[in-house]
Amino acid sequence: MLATAGEAMAQGRASAPATCSRDLFQNEGALRRQLTRLQAVATADQATQCRIWREHVGFLQSARSVFATCQSGAQREQNVGLMDTELAEYRVLLANRCGKR
Repeated sequence: MLATAGEAMAQGRASAPATCSRDLFQNEGALRRQLTRLQAVATADQATQCRIWREHVGFLQSARSVFATCQSGAQREQNVGLMDTELAEYRVLLANRCGKR
């Protein structure tokens, strides 16, 4: 499970940008919205699913960047690792189910 914004800031990097508190908070909200969007298209047509999955990959890349920049230690490793794993899974899903759609 991803760390909450408060937990993330407790383990934030000393040299992290001043916007990290906001960025981590926004990341948390965006993650919730993404999960809702993914659930909403579970039974949608394939073209809609592919579009949302591609958008989700973009979100994961952004979220990973925030975690990599604003966290440190074990929490950073965990969250960046989760993003990397999910990115790999969605890329395979897109390749297998969506092709160039």
